[in-house]
Amino acid sequence: MLSRSKEHISTVVNRYKGIIYAWDVVNEAISDKPDEFNRNSLFFHICGESFIEKAFEYAHAADPDALLFYNDYHETNPVKRRKIIEMIRKLRLKGLPFHGVGLQAHWSIYEPTRSQLEETLKDFSTLGIDMQITELDISIYTKDAPASAYTEDMEAKQTEQYKNCFETFRKYNKEISAVTFWNVSDRSSWLDYFPVKGRKNYPLLFDKELQPKKAFHAVTSF
Repeated sequence: MLSRSKEHISTVVNRYKGIIYAWDVVNEAISDKPDEFNRNSLFFHICGESFIEKAFEYAHAADPDALLFYNDYHETNPVKRRKIIEMIRKLRLKGLPFHGVGLQAHWSIYEPTRSQLEETLKDFSTLGIDMQITELDISIYTKDAPASAYTEDMEAKQTEQYKNCFETFRKYNKEISAVTFWNVSDRSSWLDYFPVKGRKNYPLLFDKELQPKKAFHAVTSF
């Protein structure tokens, strides 16, 4: 498995060497379960934690100039956040080529709160590495809520949530080097009809007609 992993990483990274400046080398390796550290993936089942270390070694060998990131979600959850930070510290102590952490931002109009986000960014900033906000979108629903119209109240809450998020991001602008959205407009989103069948979502800064929403102006006017 490590041989296949090395071949894959070498092939992809070398193809884009000098073009892609940063790579999400390992994604979502930490378990959501409070009593479990590593996600019990096939990678972990076969190789243990060594697959993480080897992936960073292979990526660095393929492009020594590229920045290498670990990326995960639910980092606003204190229990999972502590595990992610512990894993990163262990990797760095081993002297692995490791440059930053990607904080997945599949959030909603209900969470995280400003204080939860502030605490999250503060904790990760102690690592002294690059942070990037990745996969950002803000759902108008709680996870299993039934479909409804995109109301003015939902739009107002979404606008306020985007505003709060970016105000907090700017407080950490020395640590956060980039914010990446998970698509551009409400015309198409991975949240459409997931996890609830038939439920359209409106999580982005541009509407279905590609026009800027109120949330867009809340993000760009400061």
